[in-house]
Amino acid sequence: MQYHALSFAKEGFRVYLVGYRGSQPHEAILQNENIQLQHVREPPGFLGYFPRLLQYILKVVWQSVMLSWTLLLLPKSSSLLIQNPPSIPTMLVSYLVCFVRHSDLVLDWHNYGHTILSMALRPSHPLVKFSKWYEKRCGRLSTYNLCVTNAMKEDLEKNWNVQSVAVHDRPPDLFTTIPESQQHSLFLRLSQKYPVFGSNLKDCTRFTENDASGHALKLSKRPALIVSSTSWTEDEDFGILLEALTEYDKCEAIDSLPDIVCVITGKGPQKEFYSKKIQEQKWRKVEFCLPWLEAEDYPQLLASADLGVCLHTSSSGLDLPMKVVDMFGCRLPVCAANFKW
Repeated sequence: MQYHALSFAKEGFRVYLVGYRGSQPHEAILQNENIQLQHVREPPGFLGYFPRLLQYILKVVWQSVMLSWTLLLLPKSSSLLIQNPPSIPTMLVSYLVCFVRHSDLVLDWHNYGHTILSMALRPSHPLVKFSKWYEKRCGRLSTYNLCVTNAMKEDLEKNWNVQSVAVHDRPPDLFTTIPESQQHSLFLRLSQKYPVFGSNLKDCTRFTENDASGHALKLSKRPALIVSSTSWTEDEDFGILLEALTEYDKCEAIDSLPDIVCVITGKGPQKEFYSKKIQEQKWRKVEFCLPWLEAEDYPQLLASADLGVCLHTSSSGLDLPMKVVDMFGCRLPVCAANFKW
């Protein structure tokens, strides 16, 4: 959504970016005079003490009120663009606000909310069935619809009677190749906080060095750098990659294979669990780094890596993770699940 905001701002639109407080937005967002951040108040913590079903209902009520309040206080806009999911209550609240203010509602379909919910519950659960009905009904209320793959476009038309335009995600300008000098500077900076990038030699890193004339070069004998970004949730099973690296580390011909530095960025509920599993295992040729990177450092790390890994498993089987598109922009080879384009 930040990239959408930047694209609109470059075209001269006044953009109000609405969402919860969280990680620091891209610097380009903060410095753009045409973009204004509007924060929605998060549900209070005491809701977690209620039974699960009641907790869900109260959370939806809170979100509905807070989102409606935030949107209605904004200056009138010609269009309201929302990304789905989340579906409940965003879709209905947004439609009602657009109806009151005579604005166009544009839905950007990245996945289905009910299929994500079914992973936490079960497909036959009443909440999942309600979520599917709600999403299907509200999806027909929008003025325009965008989706990320032709497969999703076909599914929306066939099963939901929703007409959409497939617009494949493109990597933002900051996801591109970078020179070795910039890679060297990145590794030097990261090594101050994460020793896995550093070296005992002066002005050297684990992956790069300066030659006699001061030009940065990649080391001929260096580890392979693998990078993945994950939300550490069930739909991004880190166990798959961990199992593959375990097999690599136990390979009989391991001495002839390069060392691997595996960098996994992101935050999420399963991070601590897998961190312990990594620490409990004795590794011979594989090292791990689980950093939280600044928004400006992540594209540079992708451009400096040897392989990108996408652990995302689509709940609907119809979406394409943006992280894969970002890796393509950096000309980084990607190892990923099979996605329908």
